[in-house]
Amino acid sequence: MAESKASVREKTDTKKDKETIVNDFSMVVATVNGSGSQTSNLAIIRSLFRMGIPVSGKNLFPSNIQGLPTWFTIRVSSEGHTARRENNEILVAMNPTTFSEDLRDLGSEGVCFYDDRFKITEERPDVTFYPMPVRELVKEINPPTDLRDYIANMAYVGIVAEMLGIDMDEIRGALETHFMGKQSAVDLNMRTIQAASSSAEENLIKQDSYYLERSDQTHDLLLIDGNTASALGAIYGGVSFAAWYPITPASSLADALEQYLPQLRMDEETGKATYVVIQAEDELAAIGMAVGAGWAGARAMTSTSGPGISLMAEFAGLAFFAEIPIVVSDVQRMGPSTGLPTRTSQGDILFVRFLGHGDTNQVMLLPGSIAECFEFGWQAFDLAERLQTPIFVLSDLDLGMNLWMSEKFAYPSQSFDRGKILAAEDLDRIGKFSRYQDVDGDGITYRTLPGTDHPLAAYFTRGTGHDENAIYSEKPDDWEMNIERIWRKLETAREMLPRPVIQHTKDAHIGLIGYGSTDPAIQEALDRLNTKNISADYLRIRAVPFVHEIETFIREHDVVYVIEMNTDGQMYKLLQLEVPDQAEKLHSLTHNNGLPLSAHWVVEAVLDREGG
Repeated sequence: MAESKASVREKTDTKKDKETIVNDFSMVVATVNGSGSQTSNLAIIRSLFRMGIPVSGKNLFPSNIQGLPTWFTIRVSSEGHTARRENNEILVAMNPTTFSEDLRDLGSEGVCFYDDRFKITEERPDVTFYPMPVRELVKEINPPTDLRDYIANMAYVGIVAEMLGIDMDEIRGALETHFMGKQSAVDLNMRTIQAASSSAEENLIKQDSYYLERSDQTHDLLLIDGNTASALGAIYGGVSFAAWYPITPASSLADALEQYLPQLRMDEETGKATYVVIQAEDELAAIGMAVGAGWAGARAMTSTSGPGISLMAEFAGLAFFAEIPIVVSDVQRMGPSTGLPTRTSQGDILFVRFLGHGDTNQVMLLPGSIAECFEFGWQAFDLAERLQTPIFVLSDLDLGMNLWMSEKFAYPSQSFDRGKILAAEDLDRIGKFSRYQDVDGDGITYRTLPGTDHPLAAYFTRGTGHDENAIYSEKPDDWEMNIERIWRKLETAREMLPRPVIQHTKDAHIGLIGYGSTDPAIQEALDRLNTKNISADYLRIRAVPFVHEIETFIREHDVVYVIEMNTDGQMYKLLQLEVPDQAEKLHSLTHNNGLPLSAHWVVEAVLDREGG
């Protein structure tokens, strides 16, 4: 067991009269990509979570396989804030190449744990330094040669644990989770961590202000990434076909499908899988397979990011016009072109909304939390089949690949909504069937599935002009009638989609609009703005096309700031199209450097517009 908070404080240099800071700091671990540091970082963040301390973790890594710098930031916040902080109080320096720069970026009164082989060339009297005898500890443990880099990283886990007060039992539990009970791996790593902790106990005197102590704020919460949550949501939504092609940052969503589907979707009687996951030759083939499976009646999906969406445009337009249900999960990254594959952005909003040539308007869901990644993961299939159209679920790298706290997922309470599907007995009853006839006036027509044993069930699916009976037609009246019906369907969709989340503040004259992973930063910014006597209402968009509450929100405020992570102000432009007579009220606040949004940036951007 690690020392308690009290015993750690007994070692504090009493000459340093500093305020004690408990469970409130940001720590960055600077390492080299491919060195195995992820295991060490996960051991720390999971240990803190198991101690009941609110945490979030963000991995900033390069787009090559190994060798370049990588940073893992752990934010600890007793108030439960999870957005990125622009400054770090604690640095764990394990990369000599970036050491000087990392040290310069460390905040005043910060703490630096560093490999004792590094030379400190930067004069920082405002920083507390703790040397770490990494090489000596690795030599003492004497691991197999191929594990030396991994063990070196475990050295900083032990030293940081000792100096901040992380419980050793929780570290062991975190390692057991990571290594899935492989005891030899757990024992080797724990031996290194305990040796490093003992070294720190004997040789280091605590001179900084930062401490960790147990809390109970993570009880009944999960620590999970958005891609895993999305995959689990899709599984509980009945996905039976998934085609994909590897691309950062969406690959881990398909990986999670392949991990959990064998556990959750095997036929109990036959022992056979009730699903197919296939890696296609490219993104074009992946969505083509999904469209074919969706046409055949499967709950079908694909996952990708911006460059993959580019290749999927033609099939997306086909599915939109032929009215075939599929789900496309777009985990956004920085573009244009290849861009920054391992940086986050919200740059696909306009592209996806109008994906496909001609008059195409795609339906988008915008999860803003881990719980919504799960929820929209299953809801997307209901919506796709109900509306007979592609449903695009847009998260981003920050939400998809990083670690967030979440309430436990709510199991879907309703049965699958398969929409307007006619079985053989239905056809017997009604005596006729026209695939594209608007029987109910909502723009949504009836369909049959291939293999339905009835002479009326068959029809041709067309991406060309067609009439109500799915017969090829170039007649202007047929074309206009079909397009107008599809537009009625999109109007119907507004009332089926997730409603926005709205927070009202007394006497607020300004409104903030955000979506997706900007939410944690905006939530924290609202608290900070309130301390500066600026009250703001906040609306988070969760779906497009927009519902009426969004127009009402805009009309109720004197000025509305639309906050997003792209350069163009893409959601801002969609809102201008939605309420053109209110366009002068809307103001675009955009952040687009590849890093997640911070509360500091939001506050400064609003203050700048508000004159102070």
